[in-house]
Amino acid sequence: MPTIFEGAGVALITPFLEDGSVNYKKLEELIEEQISEGTDAIISCGTTGEVSTLTHDEQLTVIKETIKIVDKRVPVIAGTGSNCTKTAVMLSKKAQSYGADGLLIVSPYYNKATQGGLIAHYTKIAENVDIPILLYNIPGRAGIALAPETIAYLVKNVKNIVGVKEAGGDISVTAKIFRLCRDTVIDVYSGNDDQNVAIMALGGKGAISVLSNIAPKKTSIMCHEAIDGNIKEAARLQLEALDVINNLFIEVNPIPVKAAMNLLGKEVGKLRLPLTYMEKEHLSILEESMKEYGLL
Repeated sequence: MPTIFEGAGVALITPFLEDGSVNYKKLEELIEEQISEGTDAIISCGTTGEVSTLTHDEQLTVIKETIKIVDKRVPVIAGTGSNCTKTAVMLSKKAQSYGADGLLIVSPYYNKATQGGLIAHYTKIAENVDIPILLYNIPGRAGIALAPETIAYLVKNVKNIVGVKEAGGDISVTAKIFRLCRDTVIDVYSGNDDQNVAIMALGGKGAISVLSNIAPKKTSIMCHEAIDGNIKEAARLQLEALDVINNLFIEVNPIPVKAAMNLLGKEVGKLRLPLTYMEKEHLSILEESMKEYGLL
């Protein structure tokens, strides 16, 4: 299957109204900004989109509206993972029916499946859809890691599993994935903004970025410099952004990025419990780094 996208994909936040419901008007504004600033793909209902506190109806509506707003201008990748395989199949089939260009499916959280269970889980989902699937390896959230050998097996043996969003944080693990897949095509995307350039230097196709929510043009330029082989310049841009990147994770994502967007006047609303507002001390640190990065 062809690569879904190259460059910078935004792990888009979900904006809320004061009453806590989804703000679809604001969602449209954010998507239009991302596309106009050069973002290469929209990732809907991932971790940054607070999918864990959306109902299934809300999740599917956000995905459907995102696809409608984007209108094929860039690829839309829908987050349809679940720790219940049957639920993930249902969500994935719905997203495909709406016109999603790809799926991002997180490894099943809480259950702590074996590697064999992970293979069975992802294979079952893939058998029920025809569009490309990206595995989402985020052991810090899921409680279990997709082993490099498991990732390689799935990419080699399941035709529509095309790659992985790698958010494990260990660049050596990412290197091993590339090594195991050296004789096959695999699309690897950075899932941690502080490793974007390093992963692309190893052969990654881009990033699924939190930073892009507040700095879409800067993130896109960084990613394309890396993809084009201008690693020295890409590294300069990566290091320039590093303080902001680190402070976007000074508290659990997406608390800081929503705070940052509100500092920029985007009025994306609050978070759903159990996530809460940033501590004042952390907010000040984030704000200062945004000023130094030229965002404020």
